[in-house]
Amino acid sequence: MKKLIRMLGVAALACSLPANAQLRRAPPAPAPAAETPLPDADPALWVVRDADTTIYLFGTFHMLDGRPWFDDEVRAAFEASSELVLEATQPEEQGAIAQMVARYAMDTQGRPLSQRLPPEENERLNRALADVNLSILAAAPVDPWYASISITVAAVQRAGLLGANGAEGVLSTAARARGMPIGQLESFEWQMQLLDGIPEDLQLFQLRATLRELSRLQEILGPALAAWSRGDVERLAAVLDDPTNDDPRLRRIFLSERNATWARWIRERMARPGTLFIAVGAGHLAGRDSVQALLAEAGIRAERVPHVETP
Repeated sequence: MKKLIRMLGVAALACSLPANAQLRRAPPAPAPAAETPLPDADPALWVVRDADTTIYLFGTFHMLDGRPWFDDEVRAAFEASSELVLEATQPEEQGAIAQMVARYAMDTQGRPLSQRLPPEENERLNRALADVNLSILAAAPVDPWYASISITVAAVQRAGLLGANGAEGVLSTAARARGMPIGQLESFEWQMQLLDGIPEDLQLFQLRATLRELSRLQEILGPALAAWSRGDVERLAAVLDDPTNDDPRLRRIFLSERNATWARWIRERMARPGTLFIAVGAGHLAGRDSVQALLAEAGIRAERVPHVETP
């Protein structure tokens, strides 16, 4: 599992934390030239059905460039749905987010982040933070998970992918325009608690991996985004999966346990009629412990929706 992509995709909150005010200072990549428009994307979509319930499953990128993707069968499925369900919805009040950061992202002992790492790793951390205009975090009493997310989001923004272009943002805007209810599988605070509850050794493991992978950002992002854009789920799983450089505890925390909870939620929701459009990080719908695989174990088949070009 590539740590950068996982930190980006672990939670929708990654693009909503108060550090965004600082992150926006990281200069984005130049916009593509007009003569080279971004390619149209055809990401994967699944559907689960019974006699009176239809649930679409859509795998997202939380941050994207401006490539078009909200069309064809994805748009048709969304417009046929009466409710949008995301991983988590952002609190409307920024003050509420700031309070949660103070509660869950700050070291309870007040230790600066620089005290958690040996000198040579601190040098790497300082270079990474300076590169994305976040040097202030080195002396701040923030938890390693918060630094990992902040660095990753800033670096991805600089590469030209923005939360405003992310699938959740686009879908939420479309839902609000329709007066469509927006539900959530988790909550913003629950995701903060999840990250805060990761043992410190694993948080530091994640931070070190993030720092190592920064120099390979385009090498990691490019193939993952290309696979998502083609709807190539097998390739996406292969790009994200790295069993030789991973800790199984992190996969369990970020993916396996959450996928199992979401699969149970879907099974229970099938007992009530209606049509839903569920949008979660694409990594949750790819690989050996995907939501679809867990549904299949319970006897529920998720069918891939064929791609159909619309004029």
